[in-house]
Amino acid sequence: MGIAVASLLLSLLLLPLIGREFLPPSDEGEVRVSGEMEIGTRLDLVDEQMRKIEAVVNERVPEMVGSVVRVGESSGDIQISLAPAAQRGRSNTAVADDLRERLTGAIPGMTVRVRAPQGQFLLDRLLGGAQNLNIEVRGYDYDTLGPLSERVMEAIRDVPGVTDIDTSFEEGVPQQEIRVDRRKAAALGFSARDVTEVLRTAVAGALAGNFRVEGNSYRILVQLANATQLSLDDVLDLTLTTPSGELVALRNLVATESSRAPSEISRKDQQRLVEVDVNIAGRDLGSVARDVQERIRQIPRPAGYEILLSGGYKEQQKAFVEMVIALVMALTLVYMVLACQYESLLDPCVVMLATPMAAVGVLLTLLVTGTTFNLQSAIGCVMLGGIVVNNAILLVDQAGSLHRGGMDVDAAVTESGRRRLRPILMTTLTTILGLLPLAFGIGEGADAQAPLARAVVGGLTGSTLITLVLIPAVYSLVHNRERRAGAVG
Repeated sequence: MGIAVASLLLSLLLLPLIGREFLPPSDEGEVRVSGEMEIGTRLDLVDEQMRKIEAVVNERVPEMVGSVVRVGESSGDIQISLAPAAQRGRSNTAVADDLRERLTGAIPGMTVRVRAPQGQFLLDRLLGGAQNLNIEVRGYDYDTLGPLSERVMEAIRDVPGVTDIDTSFEEGVPQQEIRVDRRKAAALGFSARDVTEVLRTAVAGALAGNFRVEGNSYRILVQLANATQLSLDDVLDLTLTTPSGELVALRNLVATESSRAPSEISRKDQQRLVEVDVNIAGRDLGSVARDVQERIRQIPRPAGYEILLSGGYKEQQKAFVEMVIALVMALTLVYMVLACQYESLLDPCVVMLATPMAAVGVLLTLLVTGTTFNLQSAIGCVMLGGIVVNNAILLVDQAGSLHRGGMDVDAAVTESGRRRLRPILMTTLTTILGLLPLAFGIGEGADAQAPLARAVVGGLTGSTLITLVLIPAVYSLVHNRERRAGAVG
């Protein structure tokens, strides 16, 4: 019993060495390259720079079997489809690392980011395209959120495993604000509406009437020719006629100021929001999130502003809490069933000792195989809650039957071990051998399910080896004490 407890405690020391993430990494056979230019960049310039990226992709990715290129306002992206994993020598992460090294700083005027999806296809769509790790910067003043998100990016830029940092904050589309000088306008006999009507007619057009012919009606829209090509000086050279018949240039009635208008403003929980998206490469999500959290704690922020981790990390935390609740409920139900069957509260406790012993095999297997603790391996742990007790049930049931038949406790335990060893090995080995192909990750996409199989195989192996000697020892100790207590009574 002492050796079993020591093994469990020592295995718990392995927990800090095992990474944590939401979903296990899986080669989806896809790489995504995106490029962004200054807001307001002409479409033909964006297209020209994206063609340069295409040329690099065609040269550096012989594994490519197809691609889709999208070019839009100030940005573009390439979605690269790779050959099946068995037909190529590089993973999609290796392809992405090569492209990132080749494209970073190589395309003038464009910020290039490369991402290799790692089992996040479904998650991206459920969470609206969320990355592995998102940092939400919340507050009320959009102009304050921008610099604050920049400080976040600078603080986490050198965290190991962090790549392709991006922010949703954009300076906005360049614009010219035209403000009416109401005093000057009033002195010349104009209202603010008179001035704005001239601007609207010149740029957007104004309805001058309708033209009707043969029962059809057509709107007459008055607008300056080539209105979209007018410069600001052309607009300011427009004239208005005063009540006395004099012409006054528009520039004498207004003041102009350069500014930027945000293309969109996001809100969450009634606060304005800027998101910092982080790609992760070479490390697990949990350890990166821990380092990032430590960095952002040191960032000073105004009152009323928050910096929070979200995205896949938030979903991971939520899923792990739910898995702990599921495991506790599973163990409770198992105990209730055993208590009903044995008509005893003590024997189910002996049987349930097999459950924590599974942690020894689980943690050791995850560490040796380099597997992270994720949603799949957590599901495997919940499964183990109902599987590992089977061996202990066989031993305790047989020992109890022999003891009730008049055999001494120690002799009953010894005989139950001899009789039940073969059935225990048969059931355990069939389960382990059946899961081995999945645990090795053999086949396309099997690595996404491998953590579940590894957790079950490791936990079942460790629990079986320990409980074969632990359960008989505990049963003998408990029932011998009961017998001595009864004799004294």
